[in-house]
Amino acid sequence: MELMNVCVIIGVVLGFYVFVRRFNEIWYLFKLGRKLNKSLPPGDLGWPFVGSTFSFYKAFKVEGDPYTFIHTLLLRYGRVGMYKSHLYGMPTIIVTNPEICRRIYLDDERFEPNYPKSVKILETNGDFSKIDHKSGYKIMASPMNGSEVLSKHVEFIEQTVEKGLEEWSSMRREPIELVDEIGGLLFKIILHIFLGNEIDGQAMAELHTLYKELGLVIMSFLPYDLPGFTYRRALKARKKIEKILHCVIEKKRKRFEKDDGTNEVVHCQVDKLIVATNENGSKPYNNSTIIDLILGIFFAGHNTPAIAAMWALLHISQNPHIFQMAKEEQESIIRQRPSTQKGLTFQEIKQMKYLTKFINEVLRRNTVAPTNFRKARTYVNINGYTIPKGWTVQIWSVAIHMDSQIYSNSQEFDPSRWDNYTPKPGEFIPFGLGSRFCPGSELAKLEITILLHHFILNYKMELVDQNCKVTHLPSPKPRDNCLCKIIRVS
Repeated sequence: MELMNVCVIIGVVLGFYVFVRRFNEIWYLFKLGRKLNKSLPPGDLGWPFVGSTFSFYKAFKVEGDPYTFIHTLLLRYGRVGMYKSHLYGMPTIIVTNPEICRRIYLDDERFEPNYPKSVKILETNGDFSKIDHKSGYKIMASPMNGSEVLSKHVEFIEQTVEKGLEEWSSMRREPIELVDEIGGLLFKIILHIFLGNEIDGQAMAELHTLYKELGLVIMSFLPYDLPGFTYRRALKARKKIEKILHCVIEKKRKRFEKDDGTNEVVHCQVDKLIVATNENGSKPYNNSTIIDLILGIFFAGHNTPAIAAMWALLHISQNPHIFQMAKEEQESIIRQRPSTQKGLTFQEIKQMKYLTKFINEVLRRNTVAPTNFRKARTYVNINGYTIPKGWTVQIWSVAIHMDSQIYSNSQEFDPSRWDNYTPKPGEFIPFGLGSRFCPGSELAKLEITILLHHFILNYKMELVDQNCKVTHLPSPKPRDNCLCKIIRVS
């Protein structure tokens, strides 16, 4: 009798476990219907509410290897290129196939951006379907693309980089957190391009500190506005950022209004928005609209490039043969320049072929934005599988860049793989594709190139912890922010 009772209890517990474990599957079977549910890609919707979040968090944060999350799906379900999951509280289709990723990126009619709540703290308050936001975005993106435009930034970027490296090397006894220090340099550059010289050093430092508060909650699993939560501090930081930007823009606006048309010069992109007029002569960009346009640009314009630049310095320092090849190229360029020339030119930067391959390999091996987010506007069938309307679609760039069938020995850092190699569409997407392709991609590569040029010729790095573990949430970086010393060499 007692044995029977024990068996009944065990059966009840196991039944309850199976029901709870399959609750998400049952729930979406009920919502979608049996026929549609059968056409979903293979995968696991995980536990109620949390879905597969713990597995995701473990791979990105604890183990420091996001590819293990995908590798598990590949082992269980094969290389189908699409998998169902449940992440950030949303039913999700994970996409790892280059061709499918390309199709989704380019299909704005059926897919729209849809980031987790924690990322939306960087989104605008405005409606980008409005014509003023669309045209304003074009103005804001214009200084970051094209040889003629980029060449105008070389001198200021070089001056900022040289000053930064010199300051870091002067602190030889004290290690620096390289990610934050590079971020500070690039923040200064992005503010100069978009706000001119309007912000003094103190206000710039305050803005950078506030933006670091925002960075702490990106891709957070607990984006709740509750006492003691990091997300609440980030919301307060955002309000302070908006207040500072409003004051700067209002100061500029009043100066232009007082100007008689002969004295005030348009120096930066915000100036262009302030003086812009539409067909009836009115000014379409108020202060709130301008803040909408620049809020996220300032974060993306310094945070992700700083992490990529950190990895570039790390790889160039840890691979002596790569360092030597890069140094020979830089010394050759210096030897060919006229004796009267001071500083880099854009033409010289275009000659840095090896450094270009090196940066491509950095962007592949250490994908700064591992995933990108979309939402299906309607039911979409791809390769026989259905993506349900309203479901999130995660484009896993990191899975593509680390796919050994696309890049042989994918774990190895090897710039030579880019010799005479052009990836097929969708196989190299560090900056996305289509209408949402990162407008600052060329500016970011220019900044990294100039930093590498001066570092390779004049400096070396000493890490405090050679074996520091890496976290990949929200972007890949050493847990100590690459604590190191920068040393000037003769």
